[in-house]
Amino acid sequence: MSKLQFKYVRIQGRELSRNTMFAKGIFSMCWNLVQKDIMEGEDADLFKEIDAWFAEHLPWPPQCKNQEPVVCWFKTENSDEMLKMIRPALWLLDKYNHPYYLVYTNYPGEIVYEDQYQIAAKAGEELLIEEVPKSWSPV
Repeated sequence: MSKLQFKYVRIQGRELSRNTMFAKGIFSMCWNLVQKDIMEGEDADLFKEIDAWFAEHLPWPPQCKNQEPVVCWFKTENSDEMLKMIRPALWLLDKYNHPYYLVYTNYPGEIVYEDQYQIAAKAGEELLIEEVPKSWSPV
């Protein structure tokens, strides 16, 4: 099989964001652990340092500031630095047994924001709910 290539990657959990009805991203998951006093002092401080670094180096899409229903994705083509800096947050999620997924796609939905490292796409457009077939076999 040839090497698969994707344009975008997102780290997300099982829980849905009320605003987007899409899986929460890594920052929301970690902040929930901090706010619920699940993440301990030094670990919470570590995450706050990670969050501060991203606040300084990664633009905050206006749609996110306005709490519009968008989902942010890192660009895979130049996200090495971002993903390197996010690894300690993944370690924190692992430490607190909080499940997460790395989701890769070429089709994030309608892109409404783009910068050097990320995109924001409208949420909900790709969510389709269909009935489960009676049989997985077409015959």
